[in-house]
Amino acid sequence: MKLLENISRFAGNTCAFWVILFAILAFFIPDGFTWIAPHISLLLGIIMFGMGLTLSLDDFKGMVKAPKSVFIGVLAQYSIMPLLAFGLATLFQLPPEVAVGVILVGCCPGGTASNVMTFLAKGNTALSVTITAVSTILAPVLTPTLTLLFASKWLPVSAGDMFLSIVQIVLIPIVLGVVVRLLFQKQVDKSVKVLPLVSVVGIVAVASAVVAVNKESIATTGLLIFSVVILHNVLGLLVGYLLAKVLRLDFQNQKAISIEVGMQNSGLGSALALAHFAPVAAVPSALFSVWHNISGPLLATWWGKRSD
Repeated sequence: MKLLENISRFAGNTCAFWVILFAILAFFIPDGFTWIAPHISLLLGIIMFGMGLTLSLDDFKGMVKAPKSVFIGVLAQYSIMPLLAFGLATLFQLPPEVAVGVILVGCCPGGTASNVMTFLAKGNTALSVTITAVSTILAPVLTPTLTLLFASKWLPVSAGDMFLSIVQIVLIPIVLGVVVRLLFQKQVDKSVKVLPLVSVVGIVAVASAVVAVNKESIATTGLLIFSVVILHNVLGLLVGYLLAKVLRLDFQNQKAISIEVGMQNSGLGSALALAHFAPVAAVPSALFSVWHNISGPLLATWWGKRSD
């Protein structure tokens, strides 16, 4: 068990490397990864089940202890990124499927990696965990609604079908994870340190599958999409930080909200794109997964070295 924990810790610390490595392999050897695509929803469900195993009532106490910070964080999550996505898709005149993909990842909740990055940045980790949990629970309603609002200019959006997908992929696995933790807390506490390995395998598999399925599209428009993804992420980090600063939250909270806003659940974006739109709509989410695993650690390391 100790060996598995060490492997899991190593995988968690080197997630960016594995995502990039397997994305490159998937581009050059797509046949080795396309078989994963039909199982992306299952993989994401497993990751969300793992998230449920780590949740407890303490993760939601922030709503009582610091409701203002949680409200600002969740509001920023579901306003800044969708608006930036809409603006970038319009400014760069992206093809319809790509525009919808960019907006879709912008309308997703925060990713669990944001909690680790906030910790490394010496930000308010408890606030980060609470915002991630709350934004994820709200995702079945807010993600389809915002996608319908911002993306229907390009393509028809079925908010009802998307709602059902998110309930199946996100909400049910999380609830099951929480229930299992309540029933078997001792056993879960012993195995929870292995979960980063499961998450990394899932994230790498999702990203590589999307790259493999969309090799031709990435070869022709990949540079444009990647540029938009970088801008989306960097602007999200910046605007999230500035908003928290203007609203006079302390520096630890500013860092937490910045990272929460900038780092999305790109796996969910990929799953929804493949389920409800053309495969190329999943490319922005896959590239976002690659990029935010680079930008997140860089920002967290820089902030972590700064004194408050």
